[in-house]
Amino acid sequence: MGSCLAERRVAHRAAAGGRHYILGHECALHRIWLRGDPERASFAAVIPLDGMTGTRLEAVQDLDRWLRGAAPLRSAAWPTFYQAQRLDLLLAILDLRERARITSHEVARRLVYPRMTIGRGAAWKASPERRRTQRLIREAEALTAGGYRALLAGTPGRQKQRRN
Repeated sequence: MGSCLAERRVAHRAAAGGRHYILGHECALHRIWLRGDPERASFAAVIPLDGMTGTRLEAVQDLDRWLRGAAPLRSAAWPTFYQAQRLDLLLAILDLRERARITSHEVARRLVYPRMTIGRGAAWKASPERRRTQRLIREAEALTAGGYRALLAGTPGRQKQRRN
């Protein structure tokens, strides 16, 4: 099984206590965390028993099928192109705001409206671009507060779920 990792490894990074891997080919990418040395150990999956147990089991089954050379079932919810683009934008917003506490104006200028001249002062405060940027920032922050779990679970109406 260890050679399987080397052949299909897209990226990997060492961290305390293990390694992060991105494995993939064609239509599937799997992000996994392995403790210890995968060349010298057997694999095990730890799956919490909570509201996402079913989704996690499907993901482990897909990974197992893929490692054995079979096509994944694609039973878990896969994002549409639009959803994937939006998620990329939200993650970019989080990354930018994590580096430095920047204003919504700067988020808009760099990420949301990069090819547009963004107004300043009263023009910015009254603009629809400001309101949209603030909504995107709130949505990105909601992801870090647990909203990503709804995305992974593929629950209906996940875009409208409220933060707790």
